[in-house]
Amino acid sequence: MSSMESLLRFAVPALLAVGAAVVMDRLCASRGLLPPGFREPWRRVAALLLVALIFGIGVFAPLGSIGLSLEPDLSQLTTPQLFLLHALLVLTVGLWFLLGFAGVDGTGGSEGTAGTAQTAGLGRQFLAQFGLLAPNVAGEIGLGVVLGLAAWVTVLLALIAIGGALLLLGGEDAVPKAPPALVPWIAALPIGVRILVSLSAGVVEEVFFRGFLQPRIGIALSTAFFVLAHFSYGQPFMLVGITILSLIYAYLVQWRQNIWPAIAAHVLFDGVQLLVVIPSALRLLEQQGVKAAACLGLF
Repeated sequence: MSSMESLLRFAVPALLAVGAAVVMDRLCASRGLLPPGFREPWRRVAALLLVALIFGIGVFAPLGSIGLSLEPDLSQLTTPQLFLLHALLVLTVGLWFLLGFAGVDGTGGSEGTAGTAQTAGLGRQFLAQFGLLAPNVAGEIGLGVVLGLAAWVTVLLALIAIGGALLLLGGEDAVPKAPPALVPWIAALPIGVRILVSLSAGVVEEVFFRGFLQPRIGIALSTAFFVLAHFSYGQPFMLVGITILSLIYAYLVQWRQNIWPAIAAHVLFDGVQLLVVIPSALRLLEQQGVKAAACLGLF
């Protein structure tokens, strides 16, 4: 690869990340969603750069590897590394919130006599900003479990139907014959680790993409970013299921005005995939073909 190609592979994701961060900032302003702290220019600029950085790492970086192998070196991969991106997403949301709300009053100035009261309410403000406030959290989680099961069945059947149609139309190359190497690697981890992966993905990704991004940039863009974040699996067919699931979660959040049902549905989906579907599909892949590949393509 030439030095120019290497530069472009870095520059394109970086420029897209900065552009996306600027778009988010402008949309927040136009929707009246800029935090009071952002009236101080340094806070707003710092938040913009923070968002651009996580967009570059977690959303657009795989685009710089188009045409190259996106598979990680599993011999060098450790279990803690599975949670690294999620940790960065949590850090980004937390720092963005602190830049926007910590140490300021409602008018965007520094804390004065009302500082103690403002600080005391910071936790509730955090929950409100990211869709974590609900009158009945347990009820919302229960609803998410029920709808999550329905969504899982619906999307699985849709992928099987799409895979079958592609085969009938001669599009065998579009249907994955084997999962990305990372999928069976995760599915072979201890049950406790797989449960933690499911919980981490469901909670962190919903807080970031549906709680943080969706109210500020809309369903279309937040869904596109969610799909791009999963592009590193290297199988376009998988992105079909991911897109459908993301839209289901997005409209569920819009309907319920909180992210707890989406968290429950997401955790349930990933848990069923990692604990039941993927291990079973791996055993049946040679015999079941499209059905097994479709199941794997949903991870």
